[in-house]
Formats: sequence, C-alpha cells, structure tokens
Amino acid sequence: MNIKTNIENSVAAHYDASAKNYSEQYRREFLTDTNRPYPANYFRLQQLINSFVNKGVKRVVEVGVGEGTPLSTLGKAGIDVWGFDISEEMVLKSKLTMKNNGMDAEKIFWGDIQDSVSYAPILKEGQFDALLAMGVMPHVHNDTLALRNMSNMVKPGGSVFIEFRNKLFSLFTFNRYTYEFIMDDLLAGVAPALKDQVGKDLSKRLEMNLPSPRKMHDEDNAAPGYDAILSKFHNPFEVEKMFKENGFTDFNLHWYHYHPAMPFLQNNDKDLFRNEALRLEHDELGWRGMFLCSAFVVEAIKK
Repeated sequence: MNIKTNIENSVAAHYDASAKNYSEQYRREFLTDTNRPYPANYFRLQQLINSFVNKGVKRVVEVGVGEGTPLSTLGKAGIDVWGFDISEEMVLKSKLTMKNNGMDAEKIFWGDIQDSVSYAPILKEGQFDALLAMGVMPHVHNDTLALRNMSNMVKPGGSVFIEFRNKLFSLFTFNRYTYEFIMDDLLAGVAPALKDQVGKDLSKRLEMNLPSPRKMHDEDNAAPGYDAILSKFHNPFEVEKMFKENGFTDFNLHWYHYHPAMPFLQNNDKDLFRNEALRLEHDELGWRGMFLCSAFVVEAIKK
C-alpha cells in the first residue's frame, strides 16, 4: 500500500483526474487550434529529445512519467527508459502508452521522489545516464531532498532535465501574481508601512482578480484544481544556486511557453496571440524567456 501525506494525496488526485487527456499537451496538431489549450509541452519535448540524443544517452529514468509521451518518445530513439509517478492513474496510462509502442510496461511503476524506498529496486542495475522530471518540482514540499534524490539516481557526468514554473514571469502578467511577487519577494524586509503604500498603488494598476483560481478540476469536479494543490513557482536565479549546492555543474536554462502579451489580453485576438506565441518559441535572444515564459527547464550535469 502506498502511504501518502495530505499534500501528496491532493497532488495525486489532481493528476489522476488529468490522466485521460494529458497527452493533448504534446499534440503538434493542436499548436494552432485556439479552441484548445496551448500545447506548450510539445516544445519542451523537442528540447529534451535534442539534448538526450545529441549526448548519446543510453539509459534514462523519468520522475513523474505522466501519461508516457516523453518516455515513449525517448524509447523510440533507442534509449532504455524507466519511470515512476505518484499518480496511480498516470502509471496505468503510461504503462498502456509503453505497451502500445512495443516497450516494456513493467519498467513503469508507482513511486515518490521524496521517498527513496519507493523506487529503490530500479537502482539494482546501477545509476542512470540521465534523468528527466517534468511537472514535479512545483509539487514537492522539500526541493533539496527531491533534487538530492534525483542526483543519487544519476551517474557522475550524467544529465538531468528538470522543469520549473517561472516566478519571474509574474513581472509580465500584470495580475495578482505580479502583486504577490513584488510584495512577498522583491520587497521582503521592507518596512510594513511602505509596503502598504506600494500594495495600495499596485492594487489599482493590476488585474487583481486574474487569473481566476483553479480550485476544482475541469475534467472531474470532485478532484482538486491546479491552484488547490501545492504548485510552487521558482525563481531561476535561486534555482541555479540550489543546483550548484547539490553537486551539479554546466547549468543551462531552456525557456518555453512564451507569451507575446499579458495573458489576460489573449481573448482580444486569439489567433494573433497564438501565432505570435509560436513565433517566439526557441527565441534566439534567450534572455526574454526569463520574463515572457511561464516555465523553464534546467539542464545540468552531475559532478
């Protein structure tokens, strides 16, 4: 029996409800379909494939397998793939994806990156050449523990490819996230009386009612929505420090899910917003992603 904390239970329940349609986030044919959510994960998958294939990675483990698209895609490239997830439904879905692609479904199982006992059996064949973790770090309550456990699964010189929600994006959203970042992060330690003045001014300038909190899941109203579970943002500057402190080097950031305007403007012209977002993906300037992208991936090497 899997013993979970309340946080883990709520995260698992959210992703159990997401399993049915989660693969749509990787569907290339949906890139220009404004009637569907933007499949940003397609661009993340491109970056992943390019990285691991170019490095000649032979054996990979995925933390948080989801419904199995990234892992099965790596498997098609001839890589030996393993993975686990905290969501029972995602494990079942990923097993089916593996089976449908002629791969070993037994290499997918339930596991929790914050509990090394849950995935210990896969280490009997040694450490992995590489590790990926998509949509995991926003939901762990102990970043250092999770990152340390990931490191322990990877060989010295091996690669990790780990995704985070971008806290700096809030400076561009001009909504309640902007307010929270300025008040809680930028002005941490500033005199309360002055912060109060800033807060009152910001409240008049920002779309404070946006985005609407996602308390219930769209697919299953009995399951918690994304904003009802632990879903942290991370500051890329702080993340780099965390990786260095936990034995990683060659730190690189990959930006994806670009926004060509503040998110609340996309309904004014959905086609224009979508086309410009697509044009910005893989932006050559790079640094703009720090503010225009809602997510980023850390690629690093274990010392």
